[in-house]
Amino acid sequence: MGKLAELGCEKAVAIYRMMVRIAECDQRIQQGLAAGDLQFQYYPAGGQEAIPATIMSLLNPDDLAVTTYRVIHDIVAKGTPLREIMAEMYGKATGTCKGKGGPMHLTAPDSGLMVTTGIVGAGAPIAAGLALAEAMQGTGRVTVCSFGDGAANIGAVHEALNLSAVWKLPVIFVCQNNLYAEYTSFAESTASDSIASRAAGYGMAGEQCDGTDPASIHAVARKAIERARSGHGPTLLECVAPRLQGHAFGSDIAHMDQAALAQAKATAPLKSVRQRLLDERLATEAELAAIEAEARAEVDDAQQFAVASAAPDLSELQQDVFADIGDTPYAARPSSPDEISPSGALRRITFGMAVNEAMAIALDRDPSVFLLGEDIHDPAGGIVKATVGLSSRFGLDRVRPTPISEQAIVGAAIGASMRGMKPVAEIMVNDFAMVAMDQIANHAAKLRYMSGGRTAVPITIRSLTAGNVGSFGAQHSQMLESWFAHTPGLKIVAPSNAYDAKGLLLACIDDPDPCIQIEAMRCFFSHDDVPEGHYTIPLGKAAIRQEGHDITLVSYSWGMQEVHAASTLLGEAGHSVEIIDLRTIVPLDYAAVRASVLKTGRILIVHPATEFGGFGAELAAKLQHDLFGKLKAPVGRYGAPYTCIPFAQNLEAAYFPNASGIVERATALLGYI
Repeated sequence: MGKLAELGCEKAVAIYRMMVRIAECDQRIQQGLAAGDLQFQYYPAGGQEAIPATIMSLLNPDDLAVTTYRVIHDIVAKGTPLREIMAEMYGKATGTCKGKGGPMHLTAPDSGLMVTTGIVGAGAPIAAGLALAEAMQGTGRVTVCSFGDGAANIGAVHEALNLSAVWKLPVIFVCQNNLYAEYTSFAESTASDSIASRAAGYGMAGEQCDGTDPASIHAVARKAIERARSGHGPTLLECVAPRLQGHAFGSDIAHMDQAALAQAKATAPLKSVRQRLLDERLATEAELAAIEAEARAEVDDAQQFAVASAAPDLSELQQDVFADIGDTPYAARPSSPDEISPSGALRRITFGMAVNEAMAIALDRDPSVFLLGEDIHDPAGGIVKATVGLSSRFGLDRVRPTPISEQAIVGAAIGASMRGMKPVAEIMVNDFAMVAMDQIANHAAKLRYMSGGRTAVPITIRSLTAGNVGSFGAQHSQMLESWFAHTPGLKIVAPSNAYDAKGLLLACIDDPDPCIQIEAMRCFFSHDDVPEGHYTIPLGKAAIRQEGHDITLVSYSWGMQEVHAASTLLGEAGHSVEIIDLRTIVPLDYAAVRASVLKTGRILIVHPATEFGGFGAELAAKLQHDLFGKLKAPVGRYGAPYTCIPFAQNLEAAYFPNASGIVERATALLGYI
């Protein structure tokens, strides 16, 4: 254990002051829980106060931090006002997140605490993205990502460490090792002697220190921060600090080594640092007592402020899902969404060429746009050449090939977008989005809401669906639009032609919310007339592809090919068919669908995904509810059967919705009088 005097009197006392503020806040929250004034799951930070108190003292105010649900010590040390923290604990409108995030999701971008995640290990990819944005913008800022020893065994952390090392990002990964992963000891869950030793496997620096000793923490953290700021890449820093109580407030401690626990309590950092300050004559008893009284008074004030603050207004319930509440399903939408009309000459190009052209335009127009994904650089240019030529034209800094790491790809995009960038992340095949669903559904979709609107995630995810093109089988052929649509906060785009693919992608890139564009391989090599230059198609504006008066057919993506073929057959049989291409699923142009059905009295909704639980069921239920008594036939829907997607081509052909099936179901609906 080093001398605190090595830090200098002023810094040593300042670190202790921060430790006292952390401990006082931590204890007050636990007292509120014990008294029943507060009600939530809480994860105390006792024993770990010295880690952020020391590390944050080495950072600049505008450096960034990401942490996990055991957060109170990190957010206090990063400089967030205690009033805001305590008000969030009480679920008040004056809290850091307007009472909408709570203790596991504290966000305070003004002080640089960008994300607190309740998902173990999930913050690491986002921290890599924050650091990436700072590196690309040349700000010199560093990012500190804190997590526990349990999170060190999560795949997202591995992916983030590897990506950060490959790109030499200015990030410090701080494992606050309290020797227990929830209720399992470090020795039981980890075969290696330390977390820091793993750094060698990533080709990055690794350091271990005594997490109860500010002098030890300071020595290794200072080197790590200097390394990051000077462009020499990330560090994996392990700070060992035994936990002083159970995993959560009120948890039992029977699983803990009782002798080790007693020893840790006897030598708790708050006690030991206080005594060392006295022993080394860096402070007097009166000075330390004054610091402690000041912290109690500050927490008293914060608690009184929280209790007196108002709860969030009920109008907040659906605010902050998107930047514009009008983008939520069935909300009243503007009659004329913003649109940039095309002015360039028409050329007949493929869907894939249109996607490539959209990205080239975005990269050329806006320096904050960049691409990342697997194999997207030349000469590969992506598995279907969607990005071919772009890295040669714009460079590898803006067209970034990544490791095969979907969680890291999406997480890095999230983090970078929170710092002013506009990432376009490619998930090679739609099925692979499931590997990154935590980052997509728990973070990209929720961060605006959980932060009370203080952060935004303007990312675009491009993803290919390979269904109905022959022999890709069950794990490469799915469309996951209903999964995405069921997650508030995501916008879902499914173009059916090259014109829309370009205009919708450009709209997604400019959108303030996370957008997922699903690109069908079946459409990728089809040709359409597409204008040169920049234009956008508003999200949430369906296209009436054909007017009719007997029945409405609604679809999107490659389903439109079958709908058009079926319409021809139905027309030959004397039926007038109206065709609506939704183009976007969220936002949803429900008004256009409703108006069409009121005109025709019949509707068949066609979608490529499984019919059971599919998006068609949602739209059908809404229409049936709203138009009951005005319809000439029940609302029809047609999707794939409830089975996995088969490999054999004859079975695959029977699996996906097709023109003859549409004609059969539409004819049945037309038979109602």
